[in-house]
Amino acid sequence: MKPTVVLFIAAFLTASSVLAQEKRIYRPEDTTRAKELNEVVVTATRTERKLANVAVPVRVIDQRTIQQAGSLRLRDILQEQAGLYMTNGFGTGVQMQGLNPDYTLIMVDGEPLVGRTAGVLDLNRVAVGNIRKIEIVKGPSSSLYGSEAMAGVINIITDNSFKKRLNTGFRYGFGNPDEGWALPGSRKSFDNIDFSLQGSTTIHKLGIQFFSDANYLDGVSFRPFSTERVPQPIWRLTNQLQLNYRISQRTKAGFSIRHAYDHIKQEFAVSNNGAVTNSYGREANKDLNSNGVLVHQFSDKIKTTLRLYATAYNGSQVLKFKEIPDSVYDDEFRQHFYRAEDQTDISWEKATLTLGAGYAIDQVNSTRYDDVNSRKQNTIGFGFTQYEWSPAEKLTVIAGIRYDDNKLFAAAVSPKLALRYTVSKKLSLRASAGRGFKAPDFRQLYLNFTNNAAGGYSVFGSIDAVKIIDELNRLGQIAEIKEDYSKLKQLAPEYSTGLNAGGTYTPVEQLSINVNLFRNDIENLIDAREVAVRSNGTQIFSYINVKNAYTEGAELELQWQWNKYFRVNGGYQFLYTADKADLKRIRSKSVFTRDENGYSRLLERREYSGLPNRSRHMLNLKLCYDDQSSFATFRAIYRGKWVVSDADGNGVYNSHDEFASGFVLFNLSAGRQFKNGIRLQAGMDNVLNYRDINNLPNLPGRMFWLGAQFKLIP
Repeated sequence: MKPTVVLFIAAFLTASSVLAQEKRIYRPEDTTRAKELNEVVVTATRTERKLANVAVPVRVIDQRTIQQAGSLRLRDILQEQAGLYMTNGFGTGVQMQGLNPDYTLIMVDGEPLVGRTAGVLDLNRVAVGNIRKIEIVKGPSSSLYGSEAMAGVINIITDNSFKKRLNTGFRYGFGNPDEGWALPGSRKSFDNIDFSLQGSTTIHKLGIQFFSDANYLDGVSFRPFSTERVPQPIWRLTNQLQLNYRISQRTKAGFSIRHAYDHIKQEFAVSNNGAVTNSYGREANKDLNSNGVLVHQFSDKIKTTLRLYATAYNGSQVLKFKEIPDSVYDDEFRQHFYRAEDQTDISWEKATLTLGAGYAIDQVNSTRYDDVNSRKQNTIGFGFTQYEWSPAEKLTVIAGIRYDDNKLFAAAVSPKLALRYTVSKKLSLRASAGRGFKAPDFRQLYLNFTNNAAGGYSVFGSIDAVKIIDELNRLGQIAEIKEDYSKLKQLAPEYSTGLNAGGTYTPVEQLSINVNLFRNDIENLIDAREVAVRSNGTQIFSYINVKNAYTEGAELELQWQWNKYFRVNGGYQFLYTADKADLKRIRSKSVFTRDENGYSRLLERREYSGLPNRSRHMLNLKLCYDDQSSFATFRAIYRGKWVVSDADGNGVYNSHDEFASGFVLFNLSAGRQFKNGIRLQAGMDNVLNYRDINNLPNLPGRMFWLGAQFKLIP
């Protein structure tokens, strides 16, 4: 064992022994598997259901799991889950069942977050300190949630307890990306400091809860001898207030408001044709969400819920140039989303009918779309229904459909059917089929951007592309019209047909094996294509519906409660993906590559690698000791190699192209809970100090951390 690991463990045990005079707490509990089966989930059906009775693939991450991992941001905890991969570029996104981050809906307390960049919603925007649990639903969920739910839904459910309490927490992390270790606070150390405060109380019928989190992260330079990017600090603040008022025995109202703010200092150099431009400035992102809920129980069998939601996101970047003192780059993106929705649930002895309808307004202002004061707007009216029926004791059937009427593009209909059959106490089977869709985003509709720093190419959204190109052609500025110009028209939504089938086998109470097979067929994928060339040789791009693709694979999860204190969790995903146009070209023998001698030859089907940035194999493993007063965890994450560029230039990703190497990450954590309300934790992330500066630029090196939580008011 390396000396740093030994010192780390010794330091933690020494710190723990200081408070060990307090009597150890022991609370006997059921096995983890039994607790999980009794867990109530809401995201899969929009109604409260025990996890054991849900007919679609659902994964629940509970609060204790989050706390034991010592995670600070949503990215940290999701990257350790089976079948999820964190993508880089425009922040950290999540890839589910091989589908891009664009196709996974991210929600907080059942309401969507907005503010995506190139389709990616940065998971680092979300602090995890007040999360009660995270529900992950895999497979098309548009029948309940509409656009962006083609791959699935991740619902972050915050703590809604209103008992009297006041807690505070502190975590300090440190590391060195170059040497793999550093003394805290030293010149070579980069620091990650987090402070949180959470409290709640109930005054008569009014429940009040607040949460506040402040995070500071030193910038990290993965190229220490390069002037490309100078390390600069990142500040993140999150605040949330929740109110709950019991109007009567049958009626209650709730309100929550959440504010998040990121401030990132920037200093970097851009090289273009040998000329270097040094830039400095800042990036700021603001996120404000407000949610009002009114719930009325007409009877034991009829309940209605009215939700009013408003959210605003503002992202801006301001840069100045050292070589051009009076020049300023000012990029701003503002998005406002408003939604009113009513849902009514009607229950019978063996069935539940859910009816819902609503109206949403989506507005965007951006310097890249036109002028920051020019607002783009879309309105969506929608209705959905779902019928859940148990015709027999062992069989559950769920059928649902949703209709979305969008102002800017064609309407979408999203049906879904799911079945669950309990064969025995040890075996249950499930299958689901659904249709998902993703609406064209404002970028694909309205973008009006020319990149003078990279040769002067332009990208125009589909709505104005024809008008702009025709005007340039009239002025004699177009040299060539490309074939794809004729395909420019109103964009249609992207659609997916998703199939999931699997089951859960519990040979003994302590062991559970979960298997899921999936396939997603995607139609009308929106892609950027070259549609014209200017007289000066610069290219013009726009967006059209062109591609069809699929992802398919298998997921395996294992949970084993070895004994009262030791638990093993594991997950594996096998993934295969393909662009259907690529397969057609290979079958028609029109794709060539080169052999080891440099001679041209036909590409074989077995050499095809599928869609880029997808690993064929992914694996995660967690070993945990937990006696309710002390815990220790060991977590491993493996990702197989993935293709990153078309090295042979034939337009088809294959085994002769450039691949990123597979890797393994190891994370450790340990902690102890004391009777006086103090909890101490320590951990080490990326134990082996693995880094890949080209393909994983957001992965820091080895990080040590220490944390403490205190109950100020038990």
